[in-house]
Amino acid sequence: MVPGDSRPPGSNHLSQLTFMNTLPFIIAIVSVALVVFFTAFFSIKKFLENDRNKRLLDLKFESKKLVTPLRIQAYERLALFLERIEPNQLLLRLSNPELTSEQLKTLMITTIRAEYDHNLSQQIFVSSAVWNSLVQAKEEMVKRINLCAGQLNEEGMSLDLATLILQQVAAESPVEDAMERLKEEVRLLF
Repeated sequence: MVPGDSRPPGSNHLSQLTFMNTLPFIIAIVSVALVVFFTAFFSIKKFLENDRNKRLLDLKFESKKLVTPLRIQAYERLALFLERIEPNQLLLRLSNPELTSEQLKTLMITTIRAEYDHNLSQQIFVSSAVWNSLVQAKEEMVKRINLCAGQLNEEGMSLDLATLILQQVAAESPVEDAMERLKEEVRLLF
């Protein structure tokens, strides 16, 4: 015993015994608290993940409601583009007996390129395969117009060029192939 210590003799031993008796109780309480904490943590985490996934699905659904009409409009515009560059339609709109074959050729190619440029943004709504077939159809039409015009005198009549172009595409039109791909994709989506 230390002079001036007011504790009864052996109380130090008693506090050690009390601590040793309460240690398993403290460990049990901490263990239960940890189990409750981790259970709550993982339950809340799972709940938040499910809520996040639900919100993502709702967002996708809402965006589909907005994007679907835009996609349909894009398919319509691209179908119209193909129709407008089809030689029958193109010549019907542009044919003028006063033009030379060179003037008609230039007018046709300029019109095809303007139609293409006007619809360029629609490519984000269609597959790469469909877009590539549209580009290929455009390029093939320009190529065929140039080939037909090359067979004629530059000062020749526009009617001669129109006739030659119509004969050239009567057997096979690149526009028909692109239109078929466009229709196939639309059928797959809807």
